[in-house]
Amino acid sequence: MTRAAVLTGLGTYVPPRVVTNDDLSRTMDTTDEWIRTRTGITRRHWADPGTATGDLAVEAGARALKSAGSADVDLVVLATTTPDHPCPATAPDVAARLGLGNVAAYDIAAVCSGFVYALAAAAGAIASGTAERVLVIGAETYSTILDPADRTTSVIFGDGAGAVVLRAGDPDEPGALLGYDLGSDGSLKDLIMVPGGGSRQRSEAAGEAADGAGSSVGGRPADSYFTMQGKHVFRHAVTRMAASSKAMLRRAGWEPASVDWFVGHQANVRILHAVADQLGMDRGRTVVNLDRVGNTSAASIPLALADAIAAGQVGPGDRVLMSAFGGGVTWGSTALVWPDVNPH
Repeated sequence: MTRAAVLTGLGTYVPPRVVTNDDLSRTMDTTDEWIRTRTGITRRHWADPGTATGDLAVEAGARALKSAGSADVDLVVLATTTPDHPCPATAPDVAARLGLGNVAAYDIAAVCSGFVYALAAAAGAIASGTAERVLVIGAETYSTILDPADRTTSVIFGDGAGAVVLRAGDPDEPGALLGYDLGSDGSLKDLIMVPGGGSRQRSEAAGEAADGAGSSVGGRPADSYFTMQGKHVFRHAVTRMAASSKAMLRRAGWEPASVDWFVGHQANVRILHAVADQLGMDRGRTVVNLDRVGNTSAASIPLALADAIAAGQVGPGDRVLMSAFGGGVTWGSTALVWPDVNPH
């Protein structure tokens, strides 16, 4: 029998500090109206100083394990763009702090597509027999990489974490992930980027120092901040998410009209609606929670799922299509019939 990855637990966590649009308008040249009309966001959560991505991941992971009713997993996959350290990966520390023993653990860096990529990696481990149960986490502290003077990025992103537990099961049972459509285009890597901090920047540092190059913002090197070419990202996000979603629907054998809920990466409400339009879906079947949490990158899909369940939208037996677009650039989609799972 073919082994499928079946979703059996869901947990989420956002840091308690709420940052409203009005809060941001006091420190930068922006307004609540400007942010809302362009993104749909009204507030977001930011971690307090001293709180890192791993801390959020531990909270969400513990809640997902509680939702699943068991802490028995043999693999942890953490999707993040904001790891605790460049080296080592954050996932092993998260696994240790959760008391999971000497399980395999690694990070995945696919930016906002990271959660879908992590699901695919975990499902592959289950299909091959390498793992029986996998904890998949998407966690971010984007507030740590935002340029406080850049209103085009600082108003968009929030911090948070979401996690699911997958187990080996039957491809026909509720909760079974029905396949994946994944892709990337590295020629567009400059659209979404943190230029500094890696080997590319370090290998050029000596030459830049000799030339007297370099600048800083708020006492930090300018190239350590997140950058994004918003207009180009918007266009590519709509195109790629729509095409990937259509490919996933063909793989699942679903017609767009049969999908109960579209759970897209929560980047911008206009992107979500544009993708729904291209799929021929009613915008009312699009899950939206970015107005309350902002763009949480790899954490956005599980956070949106949990909020939709709490709101009485997504329920057992519903057909759910998930899709994301992120830096790299990367994109990916998956689908499942939602199981009887209560998030924590």
